[in-house]
Amino acid sequence: MPFALLLLGLAVFAQGTSEFMLSGLVPDIARDLGVSVPAAGALTSAFAAGMVVGAPLVAALARRWPRRGALLAFLGVFLTVHVVGALTGSFVVLLATRVVGAFANAGFLAVALVAAVGMVPADAKGRATSMLLGGVTLACVAGVPAGAVLGELWGWRTAFWAVALVSVPALVAVARSVPGGRAEGTPPALGGELRSLRSPGLLVTLLLGALVNGATFCTFTYLAPLVTEVTGLDSGWVPGVLALFGAGSFAGVTAAGRFADRHPVPVLAGGGVAVCVGWCVLALGAGHPVLALGLVFAQGALSFGVGSTLISQVLYAAPAAPTLAGGFATAALNVGAALGPWAGGTAIGAGLGYRSPVWVSAGLVVLAGAVAGVAWWGRRGVGREVVRG
Repeated sequence: MPFALLLLGLAVFAQGTSEFMLSGLVPDIARDLGVSVPAAGALTSAFAAGMVVGAPLVAALARRWPRRGALLAFLGVFLTVHVVGALTGSFVVLLATRVVGAFANAGFLAVALVAAVGMVPADAKGRATSMLLGGVTLACVAGVPAGAVLGELWGWRTAFWAVALVSVPALVAVARSVPGGRAEGTPPALGGELRSLRSPGLLVTLLLGALVNGATFCTFTYLAPLVTEVTGLDSGWVPGVLALFGAGSFAGVTAAGRFADRHPVPVLAGGGVAVCVGWCVLALGAGHPVLALGLVFAQGALSFGVGSTLISQVLYAAPAAPTLAGGFATAALNVGAALGPWAGGTAIGAGLGYRSPVWVSAGLVVLAGAVAGVAWWGRRGVGREVVRG
């Protein structure tokens, strides 16, 4: 794998840290800026919404830009808004920086996905995708806990400064290492790219990505109350449990990258069944600490392994819309990241307890399996487009 892929992963690490770090900073932000905790929590929703809306829009805007220039522009905007966010005393300005930062993050990831697969042979998209998404999983392992510690010790603004500082070497690295030209050939017309995205197989793959990612973040969002209220562990275990899930995620995308290109059907079918069974076992056995901790790692690995494979299949299914496919894949993942926590929170709010998000995760994976089954048996060629071979 090209070294430039690792550098792109560093930038994705910084952006992933920014996306998820507010979970531990919301109370401090609310006190400092004089707003309610729910209002401060809207900062996370604003980022997710910006990712969903921004990914396809910004990808369309940047489709004819040189890839290095586009990556530098998006990363530069991302860095700048974090500096502004660290300095501002206005909640409205901070909210605006989260939306703009999400647009920049979405644009960067969409272009980076295309740049990554353009650096490798045509049959290695899965490995390239897994290496890039390793930055997101490392953000869960190290970035988010580190942001929470910085916020606890020196205030929430320190976490914003840290993200900006990590973005600086990534900016330099992209400028020096990522190829500067456009993709070979003339990009297809925007209308042609959009028409190619109507492929039933591609739409099914995007839906599956949203459902699987929704299942992942449904449980991940509520791991803290699950391990303290159900498993019975002390709150001091929470950062370690979150890091354990992140470590599993990194292992999952790494392993999937070795098999997703040549054996996508076994990875998706076998992994899908395994992840569903895992959520069910976790829901039933969450009261047993050793079992619960083992399953946290395993579910992180299985969920991100299947999820990263689905992303690579989006890129395989849309060769005529390379940049927009990356944008829509990014949007689908963030639809799931918004859907899952909402569904899990609704279950908890209905009085179903802290195991209920895990059952919701299992249900979302079952729904994904049903969608895949209907598409496969629909005899409309969807099966051949969802997975190669």
